[in-house]
Amino acid sequence: MNAPPDSIRFALGTFSIAGASPFAGLVIDEERVIAVDALRPIVHAAALSNGASVLALLEFWPVVLPVLQEAVNALAAGASSATREIGTQAIPVRSLRVHPPVAARQLFMSGANYFKHVVDIIVDMGPGKNPGTEGMSRDELRVYAEALMQRRQREGEPYVFVKPISVLTGAYDPIVVPQWAQQPDWELELAVVIGKAARNVSRDDAMSYVAGYTVANDITNRDWIYARGDMKALGTNWLSAKSCPTYLPLGPWIVPASHIANPHDLHLELKLNGETKQDESTSDMIFDIPRLVEYVSSNAQLLPGDVICTGSPAGNGTHYNRFLQPGDIVESTITGLGSQRNAVIQDNR
Repeated sequence: MNAPPDSIRFALGTFSIAGASPFAGLVIDEERVIAVDALRPIVHAAALSNGASVLALLEFWPVVLPVLQEAVNALAAGASSATREIGTQAIPVRSLRVHPPVAARQLFMSGANYFKHVVDIIVDMGPGKNPGTEGMSRDELRVYAEALMQRRQREGEPYVFVKPISVLTGAYDPIVVPQWAQQPDWELELAVVIGKAARNVSRDDAMSYVAGYTVANDITNRDWIYARGDMKALGTNWLSAKSCPTYLPLGPWIVPASHIANPHDLHLELKLNGETKQDESTSDMIFDIPRLVEYVSSNAQLLPGDVICTGSPAGNGTHYNRFLQPGDIVESTITGLGSQRNAVIQDNR
C-alpha cells in the first residue's frame, strides 16, 4: 500500500557537481537530488527565496518545512506537467559531491552521554581511579559505576563542550590525521540540527526547536585529551584532542524531525574495515534530546542550523586499544539517516 502523501519522506543536503558552487538539494529515496531552487514553479516561491543554502532555509524552517513537504508530495503525485518536468531534473547522489549538510555556525558536543559507554570506561580504568573504589573487583566496580550513572541521570547535568566549525567535513570525505596524533579515535553520534533560535528553552518545549537529525563522527585524539606539563592542572585540552580539520564528518543529509518517529530509538552502527565496533541504540543516552536542548540553551544562544551532537555509545577505540590508522575505512550508519564512509589518511604537511 502506498504511504499517504503527508508521510512521503525526504531529506535536505548540500551538494555540488563538477566543481561548481554547492547548492541546497532535496533528497528523494536517498538516491536522487533535486535542487531546491528548481522547486519554485510548483510551490509558494517566496518561502524558498533564500533556497541557495540549507542554512538559509533553516533560518525560516517553520515556514520552509511545509513548503518542502508540499513539493515532495507534488513530485510524488506527478499530476502536472510542471512536477513531471522537475522530476526529470533529479540527479543521482552518486554523481554529486556530498558536502556537510549545513554550514553550522556552532557545534555543541555532549560528552559521556551513553550509559553503557561511561560504565565501561569506569570499569576499564580499574579500581582506585574514582574515590571509594579502592580494592573493588571488576564486578563490584561495574555495580558502582551503574549506580553512579543512575544518580547522574536523576540529579546531574550534561557535559557539553564546543568544536570549531573548521572540523566539518562531508560524509564521504577523508579523515585527515596529523602526524603527531598517535591515538585518533572514532565516536559515532546522533546529531540534532536546530530549526529556530533558542534561549532558555524548557524541556517540555525543546523538541519544537529541532529541525532534523543527521549522522556525526566526533573524531578524538585520545593521547591529547589532557593538558600536559606545567598546564596539567588545567584539565582537558580539547583544542589538540578534537579540533583538527575533518574531525567531524557530518551527514550525508538532514532528515526532518517529522520523519523520525522516535529519535530515542535509533540504531547506531560503526564499522572499522568492515568489522562492527559500535552497535547500540540511542535509547542508551543518559540525557535525552529535550534535556540537552534545555541545558545548552540555558547557557548559550542557539541559532538555526546549529548542531548538537548527543554523545557516543560504547565501542570506541579505547575499548579495543585500536585507533585509526592511514588506510582504514570507517563506515557509520544511523537508522533512517543514511551512512558515512570515510577513508583515513595522514596529513604529511
